[in-house]
Amino acid sequence: MPRVHVVRETTIKRTARVMQMEGMFDVDPGTTSRVEWEVDLPIEDEPWNIGLIVGPSGCGKTTIARELFESEMVDGFDWPADQSIMDAFPAGMSLKDITALLSSVGFSSPPNWLRPFGVLSNGEQFRVTIARALAEQPELAVIDEFTSVVDRTVAKVGSAAVAKAVRRRNQKFVAVACHFDIIDWLDPDWVFDPAAGQFHWRRERRRPPITLTVRRVHRSAWRLFKPYHYLSGNLHKAAKCFVAFVEGQPAAFVSVLYSPYRPRGYWREHRTVCRPDFQGVGIGNAFSEYIASLFKSTGSHYGSTTSSPAMIKHRDRSPLWKRIRKHGFVSRQGKTGTVSRMEATASTDRMTSGFRYVGPANAIDARGFRIRESLRK
Repeated sequence: MPRVHVVRETTIKRTARVMQMEGMFDVDPGTTSRVEWEVDLPIEDEPWNIGLIVGPSGCGKTTIARELFESEMVDGFDWPADQSIMDAFPAGMSLKDITALLSSVGFSSPPNWLRPFGVLSNGEQFRVTIARALAEQPELAVIDEFTSVVDRTVAKVGSAAVAKAVRRRNQKFVAVACHFDIIDWLDPDWVFDPAAGQFHWRRERRRPPITLTVRRVHRSAWRLFKPYHYLSGNLHKAAKCFVAFVEGQPAAFVSVLYSPYRPRGYWREHRTVCRPDFQGVGIGNAFSEYIASLFKSTGSHYGSTTSSPAMIKHRDRSPLWKRIRKHGFVSRQGKTGTVSRMEATASTDRMTSGFRYVGPANAIDARGFRIRESLRK
C-alpha cells in the first residue's frame, strides 16, 4: 500500500521585516520552516476506479499527491495553437474514439471540437484536459485543482460526467480538489483528507438528483444555445420553445414543430441542445423525453429525427422510444419509408435515424431528475 513520509523544509532569511513580524505576532524566531506528513493509503486493499484527495488550501494535497503519484500527475498538455483539439489526441486513436471520449466527459459539441484549446472556455478546457488525460494515461490519471476554475453548479455536473466516463472505461482516476461539494457527484471509491489525516472507503452511491425547472420561452432564447448546435443555427419561426434551468442557469433547449404531412396532431422535435457545461449526465435526453410526454398528453403523436450518435444510442436502448426508420440518408423526394416530407426536407443529405416517442403521457419526472414546471411565457 502507498505509504510516504513527506517533509518540506525551507530556510528563513531573518530580514528586518521578518524579525518585526515575529515580534508583532509573538512568533518564535527560527532559521527554518518545516512541515511534514505521514501518509498511509490502503488503496491496494480493494478494487477501485475513482479516488479523491480533498482539503482546504495549504493542507498539503498537491505535495502528497506528487509523492504518491509522481509519474501520473497531469500538469497540463501542449496544445497546438492553430489546430483543433482533436489533432492533439494520440495519433493511434480513431476519430470515432476521440469524439466518443469527448462526449463521455460531457463535451459533446461538434462545432467546438473544431476549435483550438486556447479559445475554449474554462469549463470546456477542464473537460477536454480530462479527456486527453484518460486517453494518454489509461492506467491512472491524477488531476490537480479539479473543478477549481469552474462555477460550482458546473463543477457538480462535470464531476458526475467524469465519474460516469471513468467507470464506463474501467480506468483509474484521482482528483485533487479543495471543494467538498463535489464528493456526492464524483462519487469516489475512496477519500483522503490531509487536513484531518483521515482516509475512508466509500461504497458506490447514486448521484444526487438534478432538478430541472422547465419554462416555455420566447424564440429569442435560442441565441444562448445556437452556437452549440451541430446543424444549422436556424430556428423555424413557428417553433414552440422550451428551456430547462439547473439552479437558475439555462442548461438545455428544446423546440417543437407541428407537421401537416402526418395524421392530424403530429408534432416533431425541431432543435435539441444542451450547453457544454451541462453535458454528460443525461440532461438533454431527460428534457427531450419530458417535452415529448407533454405533447403526447394532448393525444398527438410525437417524433424525432436525429443524426447525433449519442442520442441515437440512448434511444435505441430506451423503452420510451421506438425506431421508425433505420440509420441512413433521406431523399429529397417526399416520403422515404415512414418519414414525413417535413422530416425529409430537414434531414436531406445527412445520415439520420427516425424515432417515435412511445413513453407515458405527461410524465411528472424523468429517471434521475426532478421536473418543475413553469410553462407560461
